[in-house]
Amino acid sequence: MKNRAKCKLCQSIIESFHATDYVECKCGEISVCEGDSLKCGAKDWKNFLRVDNQGNEISVLENHLAFSKIDLESSEKNELPKRKEIIGMLDEVIKSYENLPQHAMKEPINHYDFISVLLLVSSALKAKD
Repeated sequence: MKNRAKCKLCQSIIESFHATDYVECKCGEISVCEGDSLKCGAKDWKNFLRVDNQGNEISVLENHLAFSKIDLESSEKNELPKRKEIIGMLDEVIKSYENLPQHAMKEPINHYDFISVLLLVSSALKAKD
């Protein structure tokens, strides 16, 4: 899959071709970088759409970055999230994958997706009821 994205705010479609590329949309809301590594960024992930090789737009849910959210919430509250909260996040990640278009189900996952799921599972196993 190419490192291509669309901004919901300014409707720009951007793509990073090489390891040294850093590209932002017209309004600066989203960015992609480092070509095939699929690195990306957004001020608000609700405005970020991944664009696959066939031009289909795939919504990127905050749950894919849930591990960052867990770390932030934990450091703010000085406590681990509850097991029910983590299981709810895992269920949302599963639903998001189940709702992907058929062709996307055949694409390899990236390491960000993989580590976010592993961190959620690890947190669920460590969490208290």
